[in-house]
Amino acid sequence: MKLLSIVVPCYNEMETVSIFYRETTKVLDKMDMKYEIIFVNDGSKDNTLFELQKLYEEHKDVVRVIDFSRNFGKEAGLLAGLEYAKGDYITVMDVDLQDPPEFLPVMFKTMAEKNVDIVGTRRVSRKGEPPIRSFFARQFYKLINKFSDVEIVDGARDFRLMTRQVVDSILELKEYHRFSKGIFVWVGYKTEYLEYENVERVAGETSWSFWKLLGYAFEGIIAFTVAPLRIATFMGVLISIVAFFTMIFVIVRALLFGDPVSGWPSMVTIMLFLGGIQLLALGIIGEYLSKTYMEVKKRPNYVVRKIYE
Repeated sequence: MKLLSIVVPCYNEMETVSIFYRETTKVLDKMDMKYEIIFVNDGSKDNTLFELQKLYEEHKDVVRVIDFSRNFGKEAGLLAGLEYAKGDYITVMDVDLQDPPEFLPVMFKTMAEKNVDIVGTRRVSRKGEPPIRSFFARQFYKLINKFSDVEIVDGARDFRLMTRQVVDSILELKEYHRFSKGIFVWVGYKTEYLEYENVERVAGETSWSFWKLLGYAFEGIIAFTVAPLRIATFMGVLISIVAFFTMIFVIVRALLFGDPVSGWPSMVTIMLFLGGIQLLALGIIGEYLSKTYMEVKKRPNYVVRKIYE
């Protein structure tokens, strides 16, 4: 019998873990398949680990718990779960039930009928989200898809069903700074997406603030395109051309009309503008350099304190 591994990263989710287990196993128990649920406690500061330990003690046959030594971020939790998963099929789900468990049988049916390697999900609406977050999310997908070599589907979730071969390919990518939405697409394979309306959290509050999401978006752009570096180069070339013709203009004007002492406000403005452009270019280069610095240090993506299996 085939084995399904469900990877569930958790951070400060003590109110949702038991609800997630109950609702998900209702669906799984109706499916003709063995399963394991791998919870990854990403250094939670509340009683998430305690709740996970209770689940493990009550359901040792299917529940696994990976406890990090501190908070390493969702990407690290997702990676740890994928590395530990033993299933023939693997899926990633959010513990807040924004990823509907009832989609699992549909995903298997779609995989068989469409003969695909990945069945992903995407939200067709963002009802319930703050308008400013929805606006910036849409702009992010438009921006990254203009410059990236792969297309990241607008509204795509991490919730997807993958074959063992797909996950093995994902695990071959050893980068420290990971952007899973891009990695899932970069490895290729035949993919089909299921659409659904946005589902709000079943309990608790999200740990993803606007600024965390903005930082995550920057991580994705830097991880999957060098377009910012090219833009900085283009701006440098453009400003150099403008400066050259401005210099010619100043020389000609001085020869024809003399060189009265005037125009210092415009000169200061131009200097501040050029200084800002230079700092922007240095900042972009610094971002890429910092990522390279972290990669060459070869630090692990996470440290495990204990595994309950």
